[in-house]
Amino acid sequence: MLKRFALAASLALALAACQDENLARGSTRHLAPIPPAAMALMSAKGMSKDDPILIRAYKKESELEVWKRGSNGKYALLKTYPVCRWSGQLGPKTREGDRQVPEGFYTVTPAQMNPNSAYYLSFDTGYPNAYDRSLGRNGGDIMVHGSCSSRGCFAMTDQNIAEIYAIAREAFASGQRGFQFQAYPFRMTAENLAKHRLDPNIAFWKNLKEGADTFEVTKEEVQVAVANHRYQFGRDASVAEAVMQKQRADEQDVAELIAKGTKPIKLVYHDGDTHESFRTALANASGVSDSKLGYVSRIEGISSGPQQIALDDSGREKIETPPTALAFASMKEVPVEAPQPKAVAAAQPVAAAPAAAPATTSEETPFYKKMFGGVADLFSTSSPQPAAETAQAAPAMAPAAAPTTKAQAKPQKRAEATTGVKVAQIRN
Repeated sequence: MLKRFALAASLALALAACQDENLARGSTRHLAPIPPAAMALMSAKGMSKDDPILIRAYKKESELEVWKRGSNGKYALLKTYPVCRWSGQLGPKTREGDRQVPEGFYTVTPAQMNPNSAYYLSFDTGYPNAYDRSLGRNGGDIMVHGSCSSRGCFAMTDQNIAEIYAIAREAFASGQRGFQFQAYPFRMTAENLAKHRLDPNIAFWKNLKEGADTFEVTKEEVQVAVANHRYQFGRDASVAEAVMQKQRADEQDVAELIAKGTKPIKLVYHDGDTHESFRTALANASGVSDSKLGYVSRIEGISSGPQQIALDDSGREKIETPPTALAFASMKEVPVEAPQPKAVAAAQPVAAAPAAAPATTSEETPFYKKMFGGVADLFSTSSPQPAAETAQAAPAMAPAAAPTTKAQAKPQKRAEATTGVKVAQIRN
């Protein structure tokens, strides 16, 4: 009975993933201080717990970065956290229930923090934003939370979400009104862009890269607007020029990688992925629950990572044909030769016999009589000729180069045609 109840609870949790109902009301875990190790890291980097934050997340690499703004107004990387679980494929979220983790630029306010999360602690990413709504996309409750289960969310484990939540809480307490959450399919490197250049989402990803480049150049929160179903990024002339220079350099790097042989690919996930640091632990987990990671969703699909599919120049899946298969394919049109007596085969080494005809009835003329026109006596039950005589007689009875009868001309033409096909195909 207890096992049945536990299984029902696990299934309920799986179905409710990222809907994040308030199942932990009354808990004080959201008040836990920032861990001493994180405080020491801030101190070493000249940061304070009161400084504003910004978060960047990458699906392919399964990583989430927390950035802190210094006294100079520029953001610097505080720490990179491994993502325990995200679901779906690379690409944006478009509708409720597609299990996709969003990609784009979002804002998280204090009202989106959930201290009573069913997944230890969580915050809502803000999907759908103005860009998503302009395209008619729907859905919601897309979180960054604890545990290791995802249905469109970034699942960080309880320990890591507790640290991230505490860092965000202190930034809000010091006056930050909302922090920017940037979600990407992958790090916008030349290698990733070269490999994914034929993906249907590449135009959208290049639009995201404009925002990513703006942040890389300025190290300031990106000013985001939406127009004509595209993200627009506010920047002055000097920043715009610096971003253009970076983009030209990146495009040159992509072109060089392609020239050196980088092939276009598509990554197909069973259902999202996990950070490499979790892969072994999840692969060895028994059932759907782990003592350290909590409930794990669809564990069977993350032990080996995504499947890498090669694409042709049109962006379609490239099917590699083995050399042996090509050899068999080139021979498939050649008719199977009918067996011949050794004497006849020796006398006619070049001509190939036509394809085997259907089995004949007793009333029909046997195929060899039609084909050889008189050589049938060789196969009769009367006294056979000696081998030497047969070898001498066969050429005289074979069809001549200019046959005098229609019955004799047909087999020779078919044999020549068959032989021509076979020789041509073998040469190819």
